[in-house]
Amino acid sequence: MTLSSPEDTILAKLRWADLSGGSEKQFVDAQRVYELQRGSLDLAYIGEWAETLDIAPLWNRLLHENHD
Repeated sequence: MTLSSPEDTILAKLRWADLSGGSEKQFVDAQRVYELQRGSLDLAYIGEWAETLDIAPLWNRLLHENHD
């Protein structure tokens, strides 16, 4: 069994949110992973892939809603 990294899980959830027309459930799931793993996430990796996957606006929203 292969497990996804927290970064890839966040990206997948944001992509699913985008593809489903704005699913808040998927977005909230991504937020939860972010909140639990915040201290160990590779934010540059997520940012680069968010651009590649064309979900940067959702990633930026997640960051904005979870700033300290």
